[in-house]
Amino acid sequence: MKKNILVTGASSGFGLLIANELHKQGFNVIGTSRKPERYASMFPFKMIALDLDSEQSIAGFPERLFREISQLDILINNAGFLVSGIAEEIPVELGRQQFETNFWGTIRVTNAVLPYFRKQKFGKIITLGSIVGLVSFPNAAYYAASKHALEGYFKSLRYELSEFNISVAMIEPSAFKTSIVDNSSSPVNEIADYNSLRGKIEKFTEELVKTAEDPIIVAKKVLQVVQAEKPTFRNIVGKGTSVLVNLQHFAYGVFEKNVLKQLNKYK
Repeated sequence: MKKNILVTGASSGFGLLIANELHKQGFNVIGTSRKPERYASMFPFKMIALDLDSEQSIAGFPERLFREISQLDILINNAGFLVSGIAEEIPVELGRQQFETNFWGTIRVTNAVLPYFRKQKFGKIITLGSIVGLVSFPNAAYYAASKHALEGYFKSLRYELSEFNISVAMIEPSAFKTSIVDNSSSPVNEIADYNSLRGKIEKFTEELVKTAEDPIIVAKKVLQVVQAEKPTFRNIVGKGTSVLVNLQHFAYGVFEKNVLKQLNKYK
């Protein structure tokens, strides 16, 4: 039987590339979008409605999902957006919206699926994080914070779900050529004291976009994690990842093994 894979935010960016790659590899892919009817004839996979900012949409989501499939094997949390700008210039309400979508929306969707995974005693949860969920950069404070939050949440969830044969993994891409910057939300009221820094950030971002890699690399990395029997938690992908990140990865692997060893003492 083909494995059934759910990809949130599958209408553009990483989500669309991931969904297409998995479909091409023979998986049965179900994508989500706020308005799936727009894409009914555009994609080779099924699209269903899901709005991460709507509790009502998420509450009714399992029913919509299981009309299409009888079993879900893998959840890929991809949907989200970018708030960019100097931290002090960003209205707190916009920062809250960043968390509402990227963090709380992702958690609500995961919680909607978990009872089914626990009942069937298997499943895989793959979440698109970011390199800025490990090491932060200027002009992305709220985005980095939301990705750090996801990292911490799923680290804990990984322990809690291990006895149900449910694996948890993060994908942490560096800079890739996607539409996320073009589609980002930014503040309107600029503070003059930051003008010098802002100019430097703009030049840095322009150079970053020019030299960014093809995002298909991320889709290929997700495919590897999908196919892995026991995926590692942290899966960094893309050039420009620092020695610090790799050291963090190594240190966390040692830490995780030690925690599991301590937990296994208790029966």
